[in-house]
Amino acid sequence: MTGDRRPDPAGVRWAEASELVGLAAVETAADGMFAAVGITFPPGTTMIEETDDPSQVLVAGTPPVGFAMIGRVDGDVHLDQLAVHPDHGRRGIGGRLLEAVCDHAASTGAAAVTLTTFRDVPWNAPWYARRGFAVLDPAEWGPEMAALVARERELGIELAPRVVMRRPLSGR
Repeated sequence: MTGDRRPDPAGVRWAEASELVGLAAVETAADGMFAAVGITFPPGTTMIEETDDPSQVLVAGTPPVGFAMIGRVDGDVHLDQLAVHPDHGRRGIGGRLLEAVCDHAASTGAAAVTLTTFRDVPWNAPWYARRGFAVLDPAEWGPEMAALVARERELGIELAPRVVMRRPLSGR
């Protein structure tokens, strides 16, 4: 995935506006996997339902079976959400989406990609750690990250221990 927004041969591309509504089903199905580890999210809208900007969403597949939603936090590209429908899991789709996010971030001059995730869920923090992300101590958070973590707590998302992680992009 390059900064020029051309489709990627691995099947990762920028979302079309018409695809955003269908991504809620992908996110809901992916969130359902957390029940196996005792995490049930509070009722409400999915993260993808809170955006109408396809320029912030990378998708995999046609129709999409996974997506990565991005934003900016403290000057870094922030991975707001990464979801793959469980019917298409364990095929490298999440990894391709994550690498596309990092490639895009590097192409925009961002120093890093950040995210918040569950510390002990195998397909969360340990998965990201294997892909170059490291846990940030709260003393290393910028003001926007601190506000984001506080907002997640207000929304009831911190249902199990969560961490902030960062992957530097220098040397890419």
